[in-house]
Amino acid sequence: MKKIKIIGIIISFILSFILHFLYNIFPNFITSIIAPVNESIWEHMKLIITSNLIFGIIEYIIYKKKEIKVNNFIFSYAISSIIGILLYLIIYIPLDEIFGHSLIVAIILLLIIFIIINIINYYLINYKEIKHSNIVGILLIIFTYIIFGYLTYYPPHINLFYDRNNLYYGIKK
Repeated sequence: MKKIKIIGIIISFILSFILHFLYNIFPNFITSIIAPVNESIWEHMKLIITSNLIFGIIEYIIYKKKEIKVNNFIFSYAISSIIGILLYLIIYIPLDEIFGHSLIVAIILLLIIFIIINIINYYLINYKEIKHSNIVGILLIIFTYIIFGYLTYYPPHINLFYDRNNLYYGIKK
């Protein structure tokens, strides 16, 4: 399992770079919900959850094929993704405000977040079965993407949602 988690960190990190350009290549409603539509900090949080969940599907297939029993699987991915988003924002926003945007800091922090996500995930799937955890996990994932969708199309006019490169909020109409 630990080996799979290490691979998960690498795959999630690589997937985040691919997802960064998904909306530009395939601009549609679905890709606007799961991938960034601009260069705002908020939109880039989609990279964390979507990359993590895509690897989660891969990991689930591996565990099923090898008949490895895990607990709270969907819940662990929902919780670890949400924690990852919150940690990224808590760490990155002050750094961005104080020092300005730094691509290298953003990328290193993203890697650190994927490491933390996989550690959290590892412990949750090895924790005893939590009743209804996967139903809660599915609801959390759906709710998170509803929030992303809504805020993509109706972003508040605050720094978190502002694309400083292209000088607009949310999805370009």
